[in-house]
Parts: sequence; structure tokens; C-alpha cells
Amino acid sequence: MHLRNPLAALMLTGLAAGTALAQDAATLNLRSLAATCAACHGTDGRPTTGSPLAPLASMPRDAFLAQFKAFKDGSRPATVMHQLAKGYSDQQVEAMATYFSNLKR
Repeated sequence: MHLRNPLAALMLTGLAAGTALAQDAATLNLRSLAATCAACHGTDGRPTTGSPLAPLASMPRDAFLAQFKAFKDGSRPATVMHQLAKGYSDQQVEAMATYFSNLKR
């Protein structure tokens, strides 16, 4: 594509860069949110071999949401997860559910 107006070309380039930066920021935000699970569930939801903790990577989205809700409302007993779950908004939990469900174990 050839634009006769250099200012228009510069604006389009800036718009594309801004969109890429916004996507990168959203991706970083999501990865940072998911990283809060790493101390117990391993990097990207992959616990070490022999860990008694559930792997989050590849967990079906609906299963993640159901388990998280059960921890949050106290219907599933836990040592600390019921307390941790209360610190996340529904939007954050849904984002993490999607993130982990798309990872390979």
C-alpha cells in the first residue's frame, strides 16, 4: 500500500504499534495473574512430578471455574485455597480459567 500523505502513513504505523502494545500489555497482565498460582501449582500450572496439587494447565475451563467457585464459597474444603480464592474478581477467575485451559499439560 502506498500512501501519498506521509502523516497518514505515520499515524497508521502508530496505530498498529499502539494496538500491538495494548495486546502485549493484556497478555502480560494475564500471565502475571496466572503466575500467582505458580508457587503451589507450578509455572504455567504445571506442578512438579509427584506433587499432590492439581495441575492447572489443560484443565477444562468449566472445571476450573467450578473448583474455584467451590473454594471461594467454602463448599470445597482447603487449607489456604478458600482464602486465596476470595482475593480474585469473577473477571480474573474467568481469565485464568481460559488461560489455563488453553495450555498443554
